[in-house]
Amino acid sequence: MKIKTAELTGAALNWAVAKCEGYDYAIVDGAVLTGETRYEAETADDTYGCESDEVYEPSTDWSQGGPIIEREGISVAYIDDNIADGAWFSSTVGGDENAEGPTPLIAAMRCYVASKLGDEVEILPELVQSNPI
Repeated sequence: MKIKTAELTGAALNWAVAKCEGYDYAIVDGAVLTGETRYEAETADDTYGCESDEVYEPSTDWSQGGPIIEREGISVAYIDDNIADGAWFSSTVGGDENAEGPTPLIAAMRCYVASKLGDEVEILPELVQSNPI
């Protein structure tokens, strides 16, 4: 299922960032886990398996999302609460990609995903439920 990058939230947004970062990942109980070593999937939830139990949440965890913002030169600014999806705006260097969001991390991660994957993302079926649109 394709979803507009500007509408990604939760595990779907975290998964898209993991994809952009080139991480191996697993979707377990609606969470994105990252790791470096792939393994044979044992259940349907582990189809895209990796050997890790680190929850990957760059859209809510500054220790994960912050380095991406810094490395990519993404700017984030508070606008106001009159925009459709929150009060935060982000932009890549040169302003080629822009995004909005209810928090600075969500705005920045949407901007990052749009810069790497475009305005629409084909997300995994198991992530559709975790992305309330």
